[in-house]
Amino acid sequence: MKRPKIELAGFNIPIDEIRANQSLDSVLTPEIMSATYARISRDPRPIAELRNDARKDVEKARALCERVVFGFGHHSVAEHAVFNFDIEGVSRLAVEAIERHRLASYTERSQRYQKIGRDYVVPEEILGKGLAQKFQKMVVQCFDAYERCCEALESSGVPPKKAQEDARYLLPLATASELGLTANAREIEYMIMCFLSNPLNEVKVIGREMLAQAQEVAPSLVRYVEPKPYFVMLGERVRSAIKRAMCRTEAEDQGSADDVRLICATKDGDDIVLGALLSAVTGVPLDKCVGALKKETVASKQRLFMEVLEGITEHDPLPREFEHLTMTFEIVISAAAFGQLKRHRMCTLSAAPYDPSLGIRVPKTFSDAGLEGLLDEVARESVNVANELGDTSDPHVAYCLLNAHQRRVVVTMNLRELYHMTRLRLDSHAQWDIREIVEKMALIAQQVFPVCSLLLGGKDQFAGLLKHRLESCK
Repeated sequence: MKRPKIELAGFNIPIDEIRANQSLDSVLTPEIMSATYARISRDPRPIAELRNDARKDVEKARALCERVVFGFGHHSVAEHAVFNFDIEGVSRLAVEAIERHRLASYTERSQRYQKIGRDYVVPEEILGKGLAQKFQKMVVQCFDAYERCCEALESSGVPPKKAQEDARYLLPLATASELGLTANAREIEYMIMCFLSNPLNEVKVIGREMLAQAQEVAPSLVRYVEPKPYFVMLGERVRSAIKRAMCRTEAEDQGSADDVRLICATKDGDDIVLGALLSAVTGVPLDKCVGALKKETVASKQRLFMEVLEGITEHDPLPREFEHLTMTFEIVISAAAFGQLKRHRMCTLSAAPYDPSLGIRVPKTFSDAGLEGLLDEVARESVNVANELGDTSDPHVAYCLLNAHQRRVVVTMNLRELYHMTRLRLDSHAQWDIREIVEKMALIAQQVFPVCSLLLGGKDQFAGLLKHRLESCK
């Protein structure tokens, strides 16, 4: 059983501190950088001189940071201070709460590339209900099945790395993980506030540890982190409002089971993107550019599209004008695949709780090796324990569920981000589950936007796809 271990591993300091070979007694703090840059707008002296002043009098620098950031409200000054945190011994469920913050950088231990041991988290909520023994028995069953599955898949001819990649569908969301986190002080403060407002006790503990360590080195930049009643009660308020407005019952139809659906998209999206490109270059108003494009055939607009992107490679981002076209999808996705989807942080993700009624995602290798029954058995037992804890709306219930269990997620993204996503997730090296989801998203986009979606595809297919499109548009 693992407990969270949070350690402030690093922060940015002026290189002058290193060059000056300061004694260990000197105060090392990222506040020096924030205090330096806070003065640039109103102090005419060279930046190096401003930084030297901040280094010489750290308390004065801290007072300046506090006054500028919280007194004047210039919060961007806090973004010049950067922290690195080691986060170990936390559950995969807690990792989801951490990595939902888009203005930070994460590198997480992969369950695809490493064989997983038997470390897991027993949350306080389960201890409080007296179900620890039953929960731990279920978790051990998951780990036993995982190891048995790895051996069975390898015996059937599946390469070891592929075997552990698929066997992880048997692992619970209580499985321990670790990650490195880098973020600026403004984002760290917001993250801590969200963690302290989170319904999971495990996430609250992470927030308290991060707060103590961040405030030790930068007390002027990480201050207002008290749990917000607005955030704490948001989910409950939404549930209550929906029940009153829609008179929902548990027996009510839960909607389509399709795993990828387009809910809405930018009207005339192809014309908007091409029009924005033309407007940016010519200065002609967007509505006039769009009006002219509407008179063109799809084929002529495809030729224009390919002409604009001549010379593009699989490593080049699309022009920013592609962000004017947005799509909202609803997808049903496993916990294993969601672990990769959540890394596309520029998307807007609204994730519902994991829901056993949506079934489980079964790797093809399981079917080929006769292991579906094993996954079904472990999934049933995990749901039995989960049902004793509460219903799916209780956040801690998800600790019992598996990587194979699924949830509904509403994803809003622009076309530029979809290009980035398809290059990664449709590549031949991509994991099969997320690849199947993203492939359906790309096909839908190509049907709705036949012009600007022409080059959606994986990195390893891009050169051939580009050649094919160029030839077909001649």
